[in-house]
Order: sequence, then C-alpha cells, then structure tokens
Amino acid sequence: MTSQGNTSKTLSDISKRPNTRSRSREIQSSEDMPPFEVAKNIWEQISKPPKGGIVIKENPAIDEHNSLFEHSNEEAPQPNIMSVMVTDVDTSEGRMTELEKKVNMLMKAVEERDFEIASLKNQIESRDQLQEMIANSIKTQYGGPAQTFSLYFKPYTKRIDNMRMPHGYQPPKFQQFDGKDNPKQHVAHFIETCETAGTRGDLLVKQFVRTLKGNAFDWYTDLEPESIDSWEQLERDFLNRFYSTRHIVSMIELTATKQQKGEPVIDYINRWRALSLDCKDRLTELSAVEMCTQGMHWGLLYILQGIKPRTFEELATRAHDMELSIANRGNNDLLVPKVRKENKEVKST
Repeated sequence: MTSQGNTSKTLSDISKRPNTRSRSREIQSSEDMPPFEVAKNIWEQISKPPKGGIVIKENPAIDEHNSLFEHSNEEAPQPNIMSVMVTDVDTSEGRMTELEKKVNMLMKAVEERDFEIASLKNQIESRDQLQEMIANSIKTQYGGPAQTFSLYFKPYTKRIDNMRMPHGYQPPKFQQFDGKDNPKQHVAHFIETCETAGTRGDLLVKQFVRTLKGNAFDWYTDLEPESIDSWEQLERDFLNRFYSTRHIVSMIELTATKQQKGEPVIDYINRWRALSLDCKDRLTELSAVEMCTQGMHWGLLYILQGIKPRTFEELATRAHDMELSIANRGNNDLLVPKVRKENKEVKST
C-alpha cells in the first residue's frame, strides 16, 4: 500500500511539471505507446540521478524493494555451498554402507565361531561317550570295571628306603607266600631267615616283598605309597589282611569229623590233625588223640580204646597195623562203623 501511494505521488509530481514543447511531445508520444511502455519510461525517469542540482528524495518503497531483493540474494544458497552439502551427504551414505558391510562381516565371523565351538563341544561329548562305551565293553567282557594303569611307588617311607644293608650282605632264599598258606608261619620263617643272614628290625621291610607272590603280591603293590614306616606296621597289616581269609575250626566241627568209608586210617589221621591246627581252642596232644580215635571206624575204635595211645605217632602206628591185620583176615565188617552195622541188622529183621 505504501509503494502504491509513493508511485501515485511521483506520477502526480511529474504531471505538475511545466508544460513545455518537449513536455508536449512526451505526452503525445506516451498517448500513442502501450501502457506497459509508458510505465517503463516513467520508471526510468524516476530512477535517473538528479540533474542540475535537483535532489530527488529517496523513495522508501524503492529502497524497501531493493533491500528485500538484496536480502533475498544473500539468503539464496550459492551453487558451491549446495555442491559441498551434496558431497557431504554422499560421503555419509558411503560410510554408512561401509559400516553396514563391516557389521555383516562381524556377524558372519561370530556365527562361524559359534559353529566351531559347537563342533568342538560335540567332539568332546563324542569322545566321552566313546570312552564310556569302551569301559562298559571291558566291564561286560571281564565282569569288572576297567582298570586304570599308574606308576608303581614303593609302599615304605624314604627313611626306610635310605637304610643300607650290612656290608657283604647276601640275600637268602626265601619261601614264597601266595595268600593260601598260614601267614603267621610265613612271618616266623621270614624273620628267622633274615636274622640268620644278618638283618633285623626295619631292614626287613625292604626284603619282605621277595617272599610274596599271587594274591599276596597284589596286596603289597596296592599299598599306599610311603604308608609303611616300620616292620611292626607291615607285619600287623599283613597278618590282619590274610588272617581274615583263614578258616577257623570250632570244637563242634572237629568232633563231627569222621573217617570216611574206604579212607585209609593214615589219611584220616593226617586230615583230622591238619584240621585241628586251625581250631580256635587249644588242645593238648592227648586230648586231640582221643578225639581223633573217636572218629575212626568201629573195629579200629573198639581195639584202640583198650590200647589208649597217647601221641599221634603211636596212634598212627597202631591204627595202621590193625587196619592191615583186619584186611589180611578178610573180615572187613570190623571196619564198618557200629551204627551202620546195627542199621543193617534192623533192616534184615
């Protein structure tokens, strides 16, 4: 609105100028010109600098238009700035694409590593299953658990291991023990043999293994390393282990032992005497001879009760002689126990 008012004011000022000849020509020519040409000429006249000291006041509308035009030109982005911005956008997009590629590569590497870990885990599980299968196969075939092998360590301490044998010592020949004989007798024989050869005390520990074989040797090798520190300890452990397998005979079992049919009297006496050695009750030789006689055939028992032998040597001699005498006479009835003979008589009646 302000610019229109200023323009109208300017035009009115032009119309108020003196009407000269040139002024008339201008008016005449302006009447013949199109309206837009007239407006253009008026604008050029207004925009011309003042002549002859005539000062034309600044038009606020024109100044405002020019300032707006200049301001719009300042705010308008230059081509170089737009190019830089487009380049920056392209660079950022390229970096994002490159980062996406790296992320995808890392994810692929992690997946491959997870696959390798899973494969190793499966291999470990397969190996454990294979070991378990082998152990079960061995257990099934041999009826026991699979044995694990380990190094052998001496069962006695370093103190005993550092002990030295006497100068010039020669190891004697020892009797062997396999766990079935009398362990106490074996220990007694071993001690006597070592002392005769000039060794005693804890030195016996290092030599005792020479006397073992079979189950007894297995027991020795299974002892804990460095668990034996004296001969008394080894002797006690040995007797405790093998005395538990020894059969203890009671008096009832000994009394019930009889001479079998067709068994020679000497074989019976030896069998009975060996059994009596394992009896937990101590018997005098006279009591043992009387009990052994009670188990003989009736004919021998009848005769020996009158003789009353006092030693096993006398019993064996007299019983053997009477057995031969009865056999030579052909009277085997005397060798049959009295109870069996009476049973036959009852059946015949």
